[in-house]
Amino acid sequence: MKRTIIKIDEELCNGCEACVQGCHEGALQMIDGKARMISELFCDGLGACIGDCPVGAIELEEREAEPYDEIATIERMIPKGEKTIIAHLKHLKEHGEIDYLKQGVGYLRANDIMIDFAQVHNHGGAGCASKPAAAPQHAHAGGGCPGSREMSFAPAAASGFKMASAAATESASQLRQWPVQLHLLNPEAAYFKGADVVLAADCVAFAYADFHNRFLAGKTLAIACPKLDSNQDIYVEKLKNMIIYSAINTLTVVIMEVPCCGGLFRLAQKAVAEASGRKIPVKLVVIGTRGDVLKEEWV
Repeated sequence: MKRTIIKIDEELCNGCEACVQGCHEGALQMIDGKARMISELFCDGLGACIGDCPVGAIELEEREAEPYDEIATIERMIPKGEKTIIAHLKHLKEHGEIDYLKQGVGYLRANDIMIDFAQVHNHGGAGCASKPAAAPQHAHAGGGCPGSREMSFAPAAASGFKMASAAATESASQLRQWPVQLHLLNPEAAYFKGADVVLAADCVAFAYADFHNRFLAGKTLAIACPKLDSNQDIYVEKLKNMIIYSAINTLTVVIMEVPCCGGLFRLAQKAVAEASGRKIPVKLVVIGTRGDVLKEEWV
């Protein structure tokens, strides 16, 4: 399967070991004076090590890799002690990876391994189902782009946020997560789990005036351009992973009426067809160049 995982530039690596010490999951080790990935199984792909690298030798890339295994990671951490386990669980919580957090906490409790869970959860017991508030995130440096770090948050209307103009006719944003560009998205991010997903062509939100309220409210967003974006095979893989591993609920594809835009719907059709064993409802919406809805139907 394709997933986000770290890549180390050994030419840049100076052997300082900062990333190894910061990798609580134990995916990195120093070998021959260089940081090396010893197991893709333990790399959570969240990139904490990027911020620890002083020379920018680490970046995130999407490629074929074995699935991350939270239980195997926790088992590997137990001999390292309570502080390492707590650091790992807090790391998951800060990134909104609540499913992995529950798996880790559940394994610890099932095996009578007690830690100070209060350091992980600000309220409630370990395994609390509530999501963290718009969380503190790792400030990536070097090879990582802060603009692509994962964030999940409440829409502006729900949070009470007011735009500076406070105009009565101004609509609040319905965006629930960041990033939104399909190349930057992790298809197994927490905000995709069981979500209703909108896959929109880049131009749609500019052409259709009420895009947020009509199509985005309560949904998770991915945007792409089927004409200008490169390496679109990755788009098919990401959509397949959303369907299979994140178990998204529905997929709404919103495109423009221009011929080249139909390529985005064909990519979605291919992903749905290749996601063997799991079928989801798919809606196609076509927006005219004058901003009107030309077609809206389940296909």
